[in-house]
Amino acid sequence: MIDIKLLRQKPEFFRKATKDKGYSDAVVDEVLFVDAQLRQLISREDNIRSERNLANESEKERGVQIKNELKQISEERQRIEETLNEKLALIPNPALDMVPVGRGEDQNVVLRKWGTPRDFSFEPKNHLELGEDLGIINFNDGGKVAGSQFYFLDNEGAFLELALVQFSLNTLKRFGFVPTLTPDLARSEYYLGTGYMPKGDEAQTYTLENDDLGLIATAEVTLAARHAKEVINEQRLPIKYAGVSHCFRKEAGAHGKYSKGLYRVHQFTKVEMFVYANPDESKKIHEELLSFEEQIWQQLEIPYQVLEICTGDLGAIAARKFDIEAWMPGRNTYGEVTSTSNCTDFQSRNLDIRVKGKDKGTYYAHLLNGTAVAVSRAIIAILENHQNQDGSVNIPQALIPYMGGIEKIEKK
Repeated sequence: MIDIKLLRQKPEFFRKATKDKGYSDAVVDEVLFVDAQLRQLISREDNIRSERNLANESEKERGVQIKNELKQISEERQRIEETLNEKLALIPNPALDMVPVGRGEDQNVVLRKWGTPRDFSFEPKNHLELGEDLGIINFNDGGKVAGSQFYFLDNEGAFLELALVQFSLNTLKRFGFVPTLTPDLARSEYYLGTGYMPKGDEAQTYTLENDDLGLIATAEVTLAARHAKEVINEQRLPIKYAGVSHCFRKEAGAHGKYSKGLYRVHQFTKVEMFVYANPDESKKIHEELLSFEEQIWQQLEIPYQVLEICTGDLGAIAARKFDIEAWMPGRNTYGEVTSTSNCTDFQSRNLDIRVKGKDKGTYYAHLLNGTAVAVSRAIIAILENHQNQDGSVNIPQALIPYMGGIEKIEKK
């Protein structure tokens, strides 16, 4: 949620920022209108309270009237405040100045590439063909047990998932992150506060009937909620977590030609970086998160490109975002494997995460997140890039210590 005080001071800035993100700027004027109503009502309430304080005991009849008026105003104020918060939540977090203005993903900017896509001497298979032939991925049994887009990882597939988790955790620990296993469930105030909607066209959250809980779409939710409603001592910043969780996503409508197999599934494992930062340091930390992601993918020996995401593809929450897209021979193009976002103080206002500073008093923390490894997509990239003509797959050197000595996945 944005700062209402800033909105009052700079309405034109927020109108432009909202339009740049592809949203209607009419919501800005709607918020200002409701905010003016609320302030007028508060002023009226203050005047009546002053009158009540000045009234003496002999004016009992007026005292009863004042009491009734204050009750009515309190009810009206609650209604208007709810309306204001609902509308305020519709204004997206403004993009930072350096973010390129664009309408959608076709206007994202490629910042750099690493590695050279492999020139195969044979016709490469996609990950689903490889995984089924090697006996490590089984969507048929997953579909029988839980429905479409669920799967089993068997044999070396199970080892590969756990190896990716351990490898990325060890890497991030060296960078100062606290490794943690998070809950896979969160209360609604937290998945809503971080921006994951349980209803509507963009719904991703599976909710539990009769419980105020939802299955998380990312450990970003639980790691942000961990310090909700807290005041953090500035000296503790930055707080850096490497969170492992299962991620659950409805992926409604995700049926494109590249969605078959592991690319879009309802459940997967992910290692998520999450940082609570001083606003003065968040831009630098965001660049660091991207560099950590790049180091992980370089060690996995996967060619990739880095994208700066334009305003129209940022979404409501992020103020700046980078994506890494790995080369995927099965589709003969790049596919997204990581994302890192600086959400500034947008989420921390929703979750009431403040910092007690030495010089500038109490302020809202800046929250940043970044994917270290989304295991399902990492498996796609590894199988397709490291496959051999006989259908076997070489394990990247960085993962071998975590694979129980397995250096190659071969047909049984």
